[in-house]
Amino acid sequence: MTLAEFPTDWQRALVLMAHPDDPEYGTSAAVAEWIAQGKDVRYVLATRGEAGIEGLPPEESGPLREAEQRAACDRVGVEVLEFLGYPDGRLTESLDLRHDLAAAIRRHRPDGVITLNQGDTWGPGTWNSEDHRALGRSVLNAVGDAANEWIFPDLEGPRHQVKWTAILSMNPTHAQQVSEESVDKAILSLAAHSRYLQALDSRPVEEQAAEQVRRAIARDVGGPAVSFELYGL
Repeated sequence: MTLAEFPTDWQRALVLMAHPDDPEYGTSAAVAEWIAQGKDVRYVLATRGEAGIEGLPPEESGPLREAEQRAACDRVGVEVLEFLGYPDGRLTESLDLRHDLAAAIRRHRPDGVITLNQGDTWGPGTWNSEDHRALGRSVLNAVGDAANEWIFPDLEGPRHQVKWTAILSMNPTHAQQVSEESVDKAILSLAAHSRYLQALDSRPVEEQAAEQVRRAIARDVGGPAVSFELYGL
């Protein structure tokens, strides 16, 4: 597969995803690479992931997962992290979600937006959750909403048009090459979600994190890289 080089003519990107840990499954290696280059990358997450840990009630899980996400951000150098406060596991393609995502885009005014796979699957036999699908599709619409002065006239700030939208897609078009140092930072970033990972697998969290991150960047593009499908170029 021949993928184009990821754009370099930008300074700020906004990562819009559904849950704590979503940015860490591959994207964070690219984020670490970009921040090392002096770029500004910010995270806005729709939920706090409070329904994500078996046996741990949401009122305990939410604050824990928020804290783990802040630790994960620290490990790749992300300084700005926001939560929109939507209920975990119950995201829908609502006008409210589009409104709040468009507001985030206007507030942060990124050159590009990075979001989740909005398709039904992650490949044969692997279903994609409704939260991911609803978030990804809503982001694609919110990009247009943020640039339109009439759809949500109550939004603060001038309208804003991003240059590109990058999706963690099963049909990538562009690849961001990453260094081994960035890969290591991404592994540490995913491992910061220690309580979450402990609930998924009995193996050490560092082992799980290394396996997941390296799997995510293992495409044959001439070296370690994170692959995206880009819209808007």
